[in-house]
Amino acid sequence: MAVGGFGGVDGPVSTFNGKITASVVITCIVAASSGLIFGYDIGISGGVTTMQPFLQKFFPSVLRKAAEAKTNIYCVYDSQVLTSFTSSLYIAGLAASLVASRLTAAIGRRNTMVLGGLTFLAGAAINGGAANVAMLIFGRILLGFGVGFTNQATPVYLSEVAPPRWRGAFNTGFQFFIGIGVVAANCINYGTAKRSWGWRLSLGLAVVPATIMTIGALLISDTPSSLLERGKVEQARHSLRKVRGKDCDVEAELAELKKASDVANEAKREPFVTIFERQYRPHLVMSIAIPFFQQLTGINIIAFYAPVLFQSVGFGNDSALIAAIILGLVNLASILVSTGVVDRFGRRFLFLEGGIQMFVCQVGVAVLLAVTTGVSGTKEISKGYAILVLVVMCIYAAGFGWSWGPLSWLIPSEIFPIKIRSTGQSISVTVNFATTFVLSQTFLTMLCHFKYGTFLFYAAWIASMTIFVALFLPETKGIPLDSMNSVWEKHWYWRRFVSG
Repeated sequence: MAVGGFGGVDGPVSTFNGKITASVVITCIVAASSGLIFGYDIGISGGVTTMQPFLQKFFPSVLRKAAEAKTNIYCVYDSQVLTSFTSSLYIAGLAASLVASRLTAAIGRRNTMVLGGLTFLAGAAINGGAANVAMLIFGRILLGFGVGFTNQATPVYLSEVAPPRWRGAFNTGFQFFIGIGVVAANCINYGTAKRSWGWRLSLGLAVVPATIMTIGALLISDTPSSLLERGKVEQARHSLRKVRGKDCDVEAELAELKKASDVANEAKREPFVTIFERQYRPHLVMSIAIPFFQQLTGINIIAFYAPVLFQSVGFGNDSALIAAIILGLVNLASILVSTGVVDRFGRRFLFLEGGIQMFVCQVGVAVLLAVTTGVSGTKEISKGYAILVLVVMCIYAAGFGWSWGPLSWLIPSEIFPIKIRSTGQSISVTVNFATTFVLSQTFLTMLCHFKYGTFLFYAAWIASMTIFVALFLPETKGIPLDSMNSVWEKHWYWRRFVSG
């Protein structure tokens, strides 16, 4: 039974033996660990940009501005050069994701993850040894290519390998590892903040998650769908038997996957053209809307700049880093909640509940800052109110952690037929990076000019996306990937595009 009045439909239950085996659990955990590199980068960037030795070497103008007594709390870190350090990764990730769909089709999901890990490794080494801003940004660009490749390949890998009944739970593993990366980075920042070379250690240690996920990816086999797409039938059979269990008869499932793959190969049409056909309109809309809306929840911006943000509202440098760690831990715990309930209550329920929770919290933060710092942002905020801001932010992070966080990777990876799956995921990741780039490049300036209104800006977007989900997103829990078309055929709006 689907949750929600407008979008929910019941779909066919998988007839294949999709039981949970030790092999599928290990494979999905190893694959999901690709999220470590993205999470580590999100967490490390915000902390490093509050370290005085780092700012002194690369961005001295920020320190001069901070020393000016008249600067209001919202404008201290408003520097386009500083934000370009953070956002350059997302332009590179955007470029990488545009070519990644062809790569995943040509060399497979697993090999694309390995390539992403190696590229990220090189970027981390350059950043750790950076001598000037140009070197710093070149390293960030390599990191962006690494993240672009892994973010494209990993969610699709997880959706193709996981048993249909538990696909949601396994796919949330990617967001869980992103969360681990964020928390680990914040802890490292806290430990290195007081050392003159601490920023080098923080940036350079990105080689550790890159090495872990690259070695892990080398140890797992590619997905059956990916192997069939490249004509490797025997390897696909072996891969499917490995994840479904040696005692399981996989021939029926393999036949269905091969049939879908053969249809896709016979079409021989450019997938970037196919996806714009009328029958794939709902898929295209979701591949753009879901990642676009995810970024407009404001979560990545808050994760990037959490230490900066908490410093701005009255925490000291150490306290700001601790606050960012707390925020990350809350997000991590909430992802585990999502893992436990996403295949029981469905995607729509979590999207709607999380949306309402985040909306209330963004409005709450805006009201708190308006009352305590004044309209101009020049009043000092008391420690008690600063802690209250942190508490509300934690409730907000929890709402994101069990809704838009994991589900924004899950939905685009599970709704596409195989012939446009890599292309759809590519569009989704591209939109994600493009939106993140614009927001990360403008957030500190927006904070300076909009002040507490910045949080109302995000609240308005959260309200819009919650209404969008209620009206237009069908329930997809438990439905096999190759039967997913049924959810669109039964939907009150999308059936006009896919039927007939």
